[in-house]
Amino acid sequence: MPMTTAGLVRYFDDSPEKVKLKPEYIVGVVVGIIILELLLYIMAPL
Repeated sequence: MPMTTAGLVRYFDDSPEKVKLKPEYIVGVVVGIIILELLLYIMAPL
């Protein structure tokens, strides 16, 4: 009987990550940039 997982490769085991960031840090940076953009938009002279 042929194997059902034949040909599948686990790529995350093949290449180690150089930079490892938690998802919480990414979400925090994105939220911070959004808040900064909103503040700059509100405080910009019309």
